[in-house]
Amino acid sequence: MTELETIARAKMYIDKLANGINPLDDTAVAENDVVNNVRISRCLFFVSDTLRRVLENGGVGVTSRVKKNKFKITAEELEKFEFSDRPIPVSEITKRINDIADTENSTKLSHNTITSWLSEIGMLNEMINTEGKKRKRPTAEGAELGIFVKERIGQHGIYHVVLYNKSAQKFIVDNIPSVIENHNNKTINGNQGLPWTDEQQQQLVEMFRQNASINEIASALNRSSGGIRARLKKLGYDI
Repeated sequence: MTELETIARAKMYIDKLANGINPLDDTAVAENDVVNNVRISRCLFFVSDTLRRVLENGGVGVTSRVKKNKFKITAEELEKFEFSDRPIPVSEITKRINDIADTENSTKLSHNTITSWLSEIGMLNEMINTEGKKRKRPTAEGAELGIFVKERIGQHGIYHVVLYNKSAQKFIVDNIPSVIENHNNKTINGNQGLPWTDEQQQQLVEMFRQNASINEIASALNRSSGGIRARLKKLGYDI
């Protein structure tokens, strides 16, 4: 095996780890595995991009890093998304989205971006497990959508993974523009990531019926405009 082939294989391993996939057997790693930590994931993506540029330069090291644009994907590209009939974790959904997007000059989508948006619209809720660690779990609305928790046994014992059925996958893909907007324009302080209360939903509907703009509603409720649009859509309102 040549040096370039070794670098290419190393990049393949790192790409899979960055997307929460075990490179040895292509299975999803445990939710509480260190590679699913957002800081570790970002580092892995950085290393992968560095190795990519080394390969493109024929093995010559890269001393300067070109700043990439924010993640984006077209409607035409999203039409190529391959839905899975079996439930899959959000890391696999994210990988399939990145595989069809043009990430040559833009950053890749992180699965944390998707789960953050799902929390924003009330599909996921943050909880503390018996070990005192924060974990996202489906709310009643999330479960109705097709998000559920399954117990698995790994080399370190029992762990739990959050899975998404085909209906939940379609919901995420259909709302990718809102996911991206929520990530790019999220508020510094406020209610982002918190479940919607009945009072907040009532205020949302009232302001919308009074023809308040999306930005005005987002400001009043301390949420992102993407989260407002997603909640209105969930409540059956056309935007």
